[in-house]
Amino acid sequence: MPKTFEMPQKVLFKHCDPAGIVFFPRYFEMMNDCVEAFFDQALGLPFETLHRRFAVPTAAIETEFRRPSRHGDALVLSLHTASLGRSSWRYRMTCRAGDEIRFLTRATRVQIDSAGKPTPWPEALRQTLTDYEADHDP
Repeated sequence: MPKTFEMPQKVLFKHCDPAGIVFFPRYFEMMNDCVEAFFDQALGLPFETLHRRFAVPTAAIETEFRRPSRHGDALVLSLHTASLGRSSWRYRMTCRAGDEIRFLTRATRVQIDSAGKPTPWPEALRQTLTDYEADHDP
């Protein structure tokens, strides 16, 4: 059974547009916050440490927004590894409020060195990323 990484996120005033719903670019900030928390808490590799030698920029992202979120909503972002390449990591993320899906996203990150060239994942990190692998949306 694959592990699931979850991050709670309360919808704050700063996330909302004048209509009181999450302005969609703020969801992308939440997604990045979830990935950063995953690297820190699940992989034991906070970005401030990782970025001394490498980076993991987003190479591709596709998101389906299902329902709006409003100021004060309690969201949970759930992350799974979809697949792992030599230097790429594909993940799926689901955002829920209770049982209601707010968005689904699929993204690819690539580990690069300081020159911007793709570089292989270290074996220990590969194994941990694989521990979170699932073949379906969470």
